[in-house]
Amino acid sequence: MANKKLTIRLRACQAGTVLPLSTAAVAGMPHHCLESGDEAPCPPAALPGLAIGTYLADADGSEVLRVTGHVLLQAGSGLHALACPLLTACRNISACTMELTPVKKGISLAWVTLSDSGHAGTRADASGPVLEAKVREWLPLDYVQGYLLPDSETGLRALLTHLALTEGYDLILTTGGTGVAPTDVSPQATARVLDYELPGFVQAMMQASLAKTPMGAISRAKAGVVHTSLVINLPGSPKAVSENLEAIVPAFRHSLEKLHGDTSPCGTQRDTQGRAQGRAQGQTQG
Repeated sequence: MANKKLTIRLRACQAGTVLPLSTAAVAGMPHHCLESGDEAPCPPAALPGLAIGTYLADADGSEVLRVTGHVLLQAGSGLHALACPLLTACRNISACTMELTPVKKGISLAWVTLSDSGHAGTRADASGPVLEAKVREWLPLDYVQGYLLPDSETGLRALLTHLALTEGYDLILTTGGTGVAPTDVSPQATARVLDYELPGFVQAMMQASLAKTPMGAISRAKAGVVHTSLVINLPGSPKAVSENLEAIVPAFRHSLEKLHGDTSPCGTQRDTQGRAQGRAQGQTQG
């Protein structure tokens, strides 16, 4: 879908408005339309696969819309639901038909905090923001979303599957629930959705933890791939999150490039420059 133009019929809306992208047939040719929330979607047809964080740019390269989620909507009077990307307007839009090009500028990050007390609102989530800040030092992030769940294996399993397969996040990091307490469910939930594991990340985190405390040996963290998403469990405390990420975040960029089909030879110069490049690109993208 990269660089393939989409003809989209746009409804008038203000910047920040979120609308589902549906499909209509006009003069026998399929095109796409943004519908307002109180109207039925257009008749179903093939919709583009747009990962979260993707921008739709006009002919001048200006960002018009950005994919910020996906939703299932009833397809008019039909029997089937229609999978629709949710697009957020980047600027005020007048009603018109435009040709827009999907552009993926950076890396999308979803972080998931597992905490019964945090989900109940009795304790603030301190680890999630630390996780985002540390990753942003190394990677150009174009979209970030945090999630707060109770210590539920089925809940985490469902969310990881949705984030990887439906939303298309590049990087999914969990924090909390990696130990041996009865409520520590992150490793077993993650193991059930991984296509394959990446034990090197786990080993690097274990070494970093053991250098600080013998309690690091208790960790049962998992790391691996779901489709093209890199999924990694991190510990629950902000300090441990920072220490573990320091050990593995330099390998994120190269791992994601390979997951997304990069066939260029492996090198080291680009990796050592990752932190500076991530900061610079992050500043230019806001």
